[in-house]
Amino acid sequence: MKPHMPKAIRYTLLSIRDLLISAGPFAIVAVALLVLAYVWLDPTPPKRVTLATGPAQSAYDEFGKRYQKALRVNGTEVVLLPSQGSSDNLRLLREGKADLGFVQGGSNERATTEESGLESLGSLFVEPVWLFYREDSARKVTATASLSALTQLQGLRLNVGTAGSGVPRLMEKLFEANNIDIKRVTLLQLEQTPATVAFLGGEIDAVVFASAPESLMVQMLLQTPGVKLMDFAQSEAYSRRFPFLTPVVLPRGVVDLARDLPANDLRLVATTTSLLTREQTHPALLQLFTQAARDLHSPAGWFNRAGTFPTTEHSEYPVSREAERAIKGGQPFLQRYLPFWLANLVERMWLALGIIIAILLPLSRIVPPLYEFRIRSRVFRWYGQLRAIENEMQAPDADSAQLAQELDALEDKAGRISVPLSYADELYALRNNINLVRRKLAEISGTRIAHRPTSARGSPA
Repeated sequence: MKPHMPKAIRYTLLSIRDLLISAGPFAIVAVALLVLAYVWLDPTPPKRVTLATGPAQSAYDEFGKRYQKALRVNGTEVVLLPSQGSSDNLRLLREGKADLGFVQGGSNERATTEESGLESLGSLFVEPVWLFYREDSARKVTATASLSALTQLQGLRLNVGTAGSGVPRLMEKLFEANNIDIKRVTLLQLEQTPATVAFLGGEIDAVVFASAPESLMVQMLLQTPGVKLMDFAQSEAYSRRFPFLTPVVLPRGVVDLARDLPANDLRLVATTTSLLTREQTHPALLQLFTQAARDLHSPAGWFNRAGTFPTTEHSEYPVSREAERAIKGGQPFLQRYLPFWLANLVERMWLALGIIIAILLPLSRIVPPLYEFRIRSRVFRWYGQLRAIENEMQAPDADSAQLAQELDALEDKAGRISVPLSYADELYALRNNINLVRRKLAEISGTRIAHRPTSARGSPA
């Protein structure tokens, strides 16, 4: 059986080659449609993205590093762009200098959020308003050395942070709601680190941060002797007056159980921080960041239960469809078993593939007849030459020797024809018909010789 194996393989390859050639035009159309779909859908995300964070040692800076590490696993480089805070991040996003950025609720100075061309990837965490004050400074305005209302800050030196942080605008709104005369409060706008140094040195009476508890400055000041955190007794009222604020409670002992810090529950007001992005950012990147956000912000924290964040609620900006799908639907099915780049490619191309298949499926019915025509035409085209030889045989002056040579040449060509085994019967039929014509030619030649007139000597004329 082995000597026949190469021939079997050759005939099989011949059939496959002919089938591929017959389907070639449709394959070209399919490839062209795939290329167009790829260019249109752009399924492959860029490998580099810029994330606007915040000041050094801030919660935004810390979370930026975590996102950078999380996306590095999928081959995406996250470039961290330090900033002064939320308002600065909004500016960087609008100017196209950042692709994504952390933005605190209430930071937008425009009347509407829809005209900025920004989308939200969901709310990530709450940022309480941390108003730290020195006990010795509080004794100047109250006998209890404890502050519980913003009106008690009059006469003190208060640092509200840089203009780009968003805190000055927030405090401006809160002061206005309390009818506080700004002239009676010494407002400073130092950066976090210099302000903290001046605060600890007694040059400033109070400092305000709007930050997640992960901030190193917040963690340090919560455990510094002689420094207290203001209890917002009117936190519920603030949340009713300002939609972007929510009341939260810092539980007793949550900072340090052994030292019982804080010694009492403290009421605070908090903004919700969202991860904003430009509308032009690649959808696959939005999916990656949202999945990272689910891993980073879903654990329980000081002010939330496990699974509370990220959420599509409390958002001042339109929520991206990719983010909403990732938050509510979890990790896509294919990404559980395939690398992200491959799963993303299939997910974004499957609709295009379905459309292409729907277009090509009816056209594919043409392939079998086209394949059959291609194979049979190799045999049938020689029937025209065979018919011409047969017609010439009927002529009175036909040259039988010349016609016999043409038949031999035709038979030689037929012997070199390659067709799949399923069409071999038609090739053998051609050869039989050539032999049939050859026999007919021999009969006609013999008849003509027998009826040719002879001379008086008995020899042919």
